[in-house]
Amino acid sequence: MAYLSDMVAEQAASQPDAEAVVFEETRLSYGRLNERVNRLANGLQSLGLRRGSHVALVLENCHQYLEAYYALSKAGMVAVPLNWRLSDEELGYIVDHSESLALIADQAHSQTALLLRDRIERLERLIGVGVSDSTGMTPYEEMLAAASPAEPSREGLDEDGLAVLMYTGGTTGLPKGVMLSHRNLLTAVQAIAGIGMQASGARTLFALPLFHIANWQAFLFHALGGCVIISRRADPQRIVELLLREKPMLVNLVPTVYESLLALPGIEDLDFSFVGRFTVSGAPMSAESMRRCEKTFGMRFGKGYGLTEAAPAVSSLNPDDYALEGDPKLVAHAQSVGKPLGNVEVRICRDDGSECRTREEGEITVRGDNVMLGYWRDPERSREALREGWLWTGDLGFLDEEGFLFLTDRKGDMIISGGENVHPTETENALQEHPAVREVAVIGLPDPKWGEVVKAVVALEPGRAASDEELIAFCRERIAAYKCPRSIDFVDELPKSTVGKILRKDVKKWYSDDHARGD
Repeated sequence: MAYLSDMVAEQAASQPDAEAVVFEETRLSYGRLNERVNRLANGLQSLGLRRGSHVALVLENCHQYLEAYYALSKAGMVAVPLNWRLSDEELGYIVDHSESLALIADQAHSQTALLLRDRIERLERLIGVGVSDSTGMTPYEEMLAAASPAEPSREGLDEDGLAVLMYTGGTTGLPKGVMLSHRNLLTAVQAIAGIGMQASGARTLFALPLFHIANWQAFLFHALGGCVIISRRADPQRIVELLLREKPMLVNLVPTVYESLLALPGIEDLDFSFVGRFTVSGAPMSAESMRRCEKTFGMRFGKGYGLTEAAPAVSSLNPDDYALEGDPKLVAHAQSVGKPLGNVEVRICRDDGSECRTREEGEITVRGDNVMLGYWRDPERSREALREGWLWTGDLGFLDEEGFLFLTDRKGDMIISGGENVHPTETENALQEHPAVREVAVIGLPDPKWGEVVKAVVALEPGRAASDEELIAFCRERIAAYKCPRSIDFVDELPKSTVGKILRKDVKKWYSDDHARGD
């Protein structure tokens, strides 16, 4: 395979009747999926889009989302998946910055799509899933019906060419466009396949957002000739229904979703022995949560480490590599994120670029064909992240004597809450707009359900008053809800450096040292 779409085309040729996708009432064979992908690729070209055109996607999980990824690949275009949880302002920035010429949206986000078209001059075409032509959008199914089912020409395609432009949190609060090539994505899929996934006929339940780099799960199972069962959202009751009905062999979820599953009445009485492997993505899972999951779901979990810039594969901890009790060595490995994957190199480095000793903490650097091309329209940050063939991740960690990778902290202050990246600066800027706020520091605090929760510590202007409820509501009007603080403490003064910079790490120490804050 040279291109992302090859996995579907090859399976359609070898097993056209095999089931490829299940979504609600829709079941697509590989033959039917490939035909729809071809029609979409040809239909987009009939709208005037050409090789290299960027097409944004704002859809909840559905089979059309996967069709779009593969069709854009076949047509030599670039997918720009959008987090539909973002505000219209945030989405507008990404669509404009990415230079997207078209946008595919579902009915739930059709008004947002129309608003963005009015605001962004270059956004020429809107395609609507589940909409009629009266909405001012080209209906998705009508476009497919009118398009040719023939394979698009591969002339001019380049496996090192840009395939997906995926935006992730940036150090200034503005999202960065991570440029991923076909080679990047397929290398990551091959690396993950090397940890013992089953071959043809395997089934997986996909409930994480397809706009996220967790989409590797769907690509992996199509590369293996298996079936992807899509849940529109990560609703715990719906996940259980799909598990029992479709009986997948792999389930990959974030810790918060597992916590929601554990909270369902009667979950402990159900039999999930048909699942071959449960895995955890997006954020760390506590040992206690893993114990509860093992007791409920009947097996040990796999986990790993990755990031969007590595498409995302870096390391994997398999169930046989660790234990939650017993052998001290295996118990220690439970705190790791496993060993580097087969075609990925990991090195721990000091700031000067020299390699750290065993168990010496430093910045995690990664090398392999899975590493991104760079950041879209940001050569300076690209140079900072990519040095002499190595990706500097910004994460701190160490390697032990057996090559297991341990994460210790993030070099920056990024917060991961429920699998989503939250940059404190963006939240601080939103709160700072309130007239009563004099200064603010935003930090992440450990949470058993969300991994981390966003916490704000605020000093008010003299003589002004504001409640935590008021400030949280104010923040929600400006940025996505998951970026807003869950709680706010008020102080007279925040710690600062000699040049007046607020010291977030010192604020965080107040809580790690169990110092009481608040009223």
